[in-house]
Amino acid sequence: MLGEYRIEGRRASDIAASVERGVGAGALQPGQLLPPMRELALTLGVNPNTVAAAYRTLRERGVIETDGRRGSRVRPRPATTARGSIRVEAPAGVRDVSNGSPDPALLPSLVEAFAEVARRYDERPGMYGEAPVDEEFGRLARAAFDADGVPAGPIGVASGSLDAIERVLAVHLRPGDAVAVEDPGWGSLLDLVPALGLRPVPIAVDDEGPLPEAVERAIRQDGARAVIVTDRAQNPTGACVTEARARELRRVLAGHPGVLLVEDDHGHGIVAQPLHPLAGVTDRWVLVRSVAKAYGPDLRIAAFTGDAETVDRVLGRQRLGPGWVSRLLQRTVAHLWATEAVDPAVVARAYGKRRDGLVRALARRGVEAHGRGGMNVWVPVSDETGAVARLLAAGWAVAPGARFRMDAGPAVRLTVSGLAATEVEALAEAVAAAAGPAPARSYG
Repeated sequence: MLGEYRIEGRRASDIAASVERGVGAGALQPGQLLPPMRELALTLGVNPNTVAAAYRTLRERGVIETDGRRGSRVRPRPATTARGSIRVEAPAGVRDVSNGSPDPALLPSLVEAFAEVARRYDERPGMYGEAPVDEEFGRLARAAFDADGVPAGPIGVASGSLDAIERVLAVHLRPGDAVAVEDPGWGSLLDLVPALGLRPVPIAVDDEGPLPEAVERAIRQDGARAVIVTDRAQNPTGACVTEARARELRRVLAGHPGVLLVEDDHGHGIVAQPLHPLAGVTDRWVLVRSVAKAYGPDLRIAAFTGDAETVDRVLGRQRLGPGWVSRLLQRTVAHLWATEAVDPAVVARAYGKRRDGLVRALARRGVEAHGRGGMNVWVPVSDETGAVARLLAAGWAVAPGARFRMDAGPAVRLTVSGLAATEVEALAEAVAAAAGPAPARSYG
């Protein structure tokens, strides 16, 4: 089981240190099975409770993970190369439809907002000890949540949705805990979960969001202590949770009130589909909204709300680190909201015209494609590497599906934000030629 490496020690701390030394030296490899607790206790001549305490310490430190009757294993090391590096560089003359960025022409000008906020700041500079959430920002964020039927809860601010999600997971979970994540799903999130020492459990999705049976299985069979759901414009598939699907998911989650629910509504401001929140059916929940897609990725701001204990824990930990998210940025975003600098209906129509046009053009060529909301189209393919290479040769750089999937089948992601209407047919033709026969399985 362990080859030539011998775990040593009489105290729990010594046993844990011995395992950590083996992992650090490479003598214990990721995925390697550790001895059952009673077996190791017998070998070392100690009480099984001592080994149990050592294994518990190793789990909390993220060194090992325990999977019920299948035992304890050395945890795979967090990826040192992010999924974002799985990309195709677009050489000169090649159209890049891979990057997932919004259309700059649909982003608001920040000149007036920054000027007004800077003028007010000169009159009264921000200082230590002020509330971490700007009053106007919090009021407008809460009003928007109320308008969409999100349950009442205090407001917090983070530096983007990934920062908010990381902080929420950190205050509730311990290394080794299982987290249900969408598959295919947001590549950065699929990197973040194992980097926190957590165990990602894939849940399949279709055009209406996560499959309820997959969520139930992840919780009941895989022991998921948290579930992360994208409400609208899911990256990479464009899935949007429908009213019917939300009803089914709420029913599933209501049966597991101890599970932490994290909702990511990053599509707020760029989609036409209404929000159908799941929040409130579990004891611990958070709903996060980033402004990146509607107002610009460099505005590192996300508003979130949730149950009072969770928000308080997150803000408390935040005070021990950065303290707060820049109130200058908060006031800038609040100014953009108050002046209605973005018309969500106009933005949604612009992205929808390009996205739906591409999906229809692909359908006419017999190619399955998905994209109910947002700026991305997901195309299952039979040979992902070959499809990416053939599209590059045809003058199109697309995102490999490997960036976004765990168990889901091969695919490519196309971002339509920079796509001109005159390019839709040419792109569809190239994708049809590169995709090959449609795969037998769905993208989930």
